Amino acid sequence: MTADVSEFHYGLVTPIAAYLMACLGSVLALRCTTRSIGRRRGEKRFGWLALGAVSLGCGIWTMHFIAMIGFSVDGALVSYDTGRTVLSLVVAIAVVAVGVFLVGYRGSGPVTLGTAGVLTGLGVAAMHYLGMTAMNSGGSVHYDATIVVLSVVIAVVAATAALWAAVSISAVWATVGASLVMGAAVSTMHYTGMAAVSVHVAQMQRGESSTSLLAFLLIMLAGPVAALILAAAIVMFDPEVVGGQRDWADADTPAAPAPVPQPWHPTDRPQSLSDRRYMS
Repeated sequence: MTADVSEFHYGLVTPIAAYLMACLGSVLALRCTTRSIGRRRGEKRFGWLALGAVSLGCGIWTMHFIAMIGFSVDGALVSYDTGRTVLSLVVAIAVVAVGVFLVGYRGSGPVTLGTAGVLTGLGVAAMHYLGMTAMNSGGSVHYDATIVVLSVVIAVVAATAALWAAVSISAVWATVGASLVMGAAVSTMHYTGMAAVSVHVAQMQRGESSTSLLAFLLIMLAGPVAALILAAAIVMFDPEVVGGQRDWADADTPAAPAPVPQPWHPTDRPQSLSDRRYMS
């Protein structure tokens, strides 16, 4: 039989918390990518891009599983496979890193941005549905193909917009505004994908929720949340990220030649022969 499913077992607490985590990951990724632009190729540039990829990947993954805390199947106890859950986190960070490093090193040209956006969007969708395969509800999970395709399209559009914003927006408040839009896009992708879900159970079980399930998801979330907090601390203590300053040298712009020192003060320069005759 088809069981009733709900995305809001705890009311609006989970969708709001999930949205905020998506926004946090987005704003950190944007600031880190902005910090890397203009850097000469080296460890610092690589480090900022890597931190941005980890922040965005953890933000998207955290958003997904916070939202899944509110997911319930009427008459079934939901559980998750640990290996697949962790694998979905690795996939999220890896695919986001591909997109971030592409635009970070090759710029935001149409071909680069399109390629990075498609790869990242497909990866985000893969993370979502891989995380869903980790779920065990005691029955079979079915998807509406049309809604699944729509969720993938939303993921690709959201990823492309995020990568474009990462290399095009440098002002702090513009970055915050872009992260709010990106958080909404990621949340929309998640709940669109969840709208495609239907669960068929062979036998109804007692209880709608499990304390052990909640504990498991909170433990899984601890690591990514800690990574986001650490990234936020790094960003907050870096004045160029917070202030959006661009006083570092551009990688492709040659440094201005240093002024040639004069052997004498301008007012003490030697007089010409004509000046001497005039003064005499």
